[in-house]
Amino acid sequence: MLRNLIFDWSGTLADDLGPVADATNRIFLHYGKPALLLEEFRERFRLPFDSFYEELLPGVAQGELDALYHQHFLERQHAVMLLPHALAFLRFCQATRRRMFLLSTIKDSHFAEQSSRLGVAHFFEQTYVGVMDKRARVAEILATHQLVPDQTAFIGDMVHDVESAHQGGVMAIATLTGFDSREKLSRANPEVMVRDLGELQKLLENFAAPDEILIEELALFARVGVPEEERMTPQRLIVSMRLEPRWDFRTLRDELSGTIDYAAVCEEVRRFVRDRTDQLIETLANAMAEHLLAAFNIARVELELRKFVLPETKYVAVRIARVAKPAT
Repeated sequence: MLRNLIFDWSGTLADDLGPVADATNRIFLHYGKPALLLEEFRERFRLPFDSFYEELLPGVAQGELDALYHQHFLERQHAVMLLPHALAFLRFCQATRRRMFLLSTIKDSHFAEQSSRLGVAHFFEQTYVGVMDKRARVAEILATHQLVPDQTAFIGDMVHDVESAHQGGVMAIATLTGFDSREKLSRANPEVMVRDLGELQKLLENFAAPDEILIEELALFARVGVPEEERMTPQRLIVSMRLEPRWDFRTLRDELSGTIDYAAVCEEVRRFVRDRTDQLIETLANAMAEHLLAAFNIARVELELRKFVLPETKYVAVRIARVAKPAT
């Protein structure tokens, strides 16, 4: 199952081909070069875009080009909208608890304006923007966020996105809604090519979600808090856990040994926190998740830990997701 999706922005989620091509043509006209027709622009444009400009405007400093592009694009940025099916797909990924990241060449200020205006910034766990060459960044995202490569895909509309996915060791999903044509993308050999994100959603809906065991609102007593006096006495915490076993329930043969003993999990969590002292619930939550993965036959754990410390709030909480390391 694809649990983690890394998105490109331009041409994948955002319909900005026209404004980008117009702003780029303004640069060519500034230097006395002819503008490119849209299909010619799609055929010749590529990432990293410094090589594109070096071919058509050799010797012009990148900083000068960036300033001109920013000036002309801002005049057209209001026309950038979400592509059809993009918002529905992001909501689908959120509803199916997929982790979402963004990796794009788009300027930070442009993304901030567009994602805020279009109401999608909150979908992404983390965004990586202003990235000239994405090929080395996919592996970095995997390592930083502990993503399993076999459960991760990079969705993009350009050959560079497909190459970045392959170099990072994840599935490449190419969408035909943006800059590169079907012919260009086909030559890059993506694992999946879709007409748009609506088609991709239909494909993902055909794969059933994994079986899970839910443990809701287990009461714990732990010594946790930044002030030393707060750590002197155990305080009540609440933890909720979503546990994915390594095998689905059809293989159990009605035997406890084949599944996760949730009573044993509850007892082990209580015992584990009794023996610890932590300043941060973030630290405690991470330690709990890692301990459960090591102690039980769990493929993946999601955990929410609540603390009742601020009088003006119902509670404060942290949420984390961790996966077991692949067997070696």
